Order: sequence, then structure tokens, then C-alpha cells
Amino acid sequence: MTQQWQVICRIDDIPVLGARVVARAAKPDVAIFRNGENKLFALLDKCPHKGGPLSQGIVFGEKVACPLHNWNIELPSGCAISPDEGCTQKFSLKVEDEQVYLDAHELHTLAVEV
Repeated sequence: MTQQWQVICRIDDIPVLGARVVARAAKPDVAIFRNGENKLFALLDKCPHKGGPLSQGIVFGEKVACPLHNWNIELPSGCAISPDEGCTQKFSLKVEDEQVYLDAHELHTLAVEV
């Protein structure tokens, strides 16, 4: 399947050590994170533990701490750091000419609650 990319925002629209929420018609939303090295990651905005909004967590290195119970989630994989267990959905992302893109098919079909 060929990827069709959807422009989301500019890199500068995502705060360093923070996130930008991408609203979806079908919930939950997606969060794009930016770390201190300007690396970007896209995850479902839902902690695998109790569903906390990861976009409101603290970004450090290549991890985000969930604001509800401080679970540490790896940004590249979406998986919790041991001893915690579970993963949240990750999304394909690319950057081109300072624009951030998500895979349109994934955005509309992955981890959609019905």
C-alpha cells in the first residue's frame, strides 16, 4: 500500500519538550511530540495504563511521562518502560521542508474507537 501523507503543521508549531494534538473525528486523538533534539514522534494520545492524555505529559529524552500516574512511555515505540507493561499505537511521521506529515490512512483507521 502506498502511503499518502497529510500535512499536519510546521515543526515550529510543536513546542520543544512538548506535544501538539491532532484531533480526529474518531477518538482518541493523536499527539505529535518534539524532544530536545528536535526529533518528532507520533503516538495515540492515550496512555496504555489508564488512558491518560500523553500530550499533557513531560517529554524527556525519547520518553514521555504520563500526567496521571507517571508511567514512562518510549516515544519511538509507544511502549511502557519496565516494570510497567503495555503499548499505545504509534503513527508513521515524516518531515519535509519544515512541514510535519502523518500517514493519512493510519490517521483515519488506526486505534479508532467505535
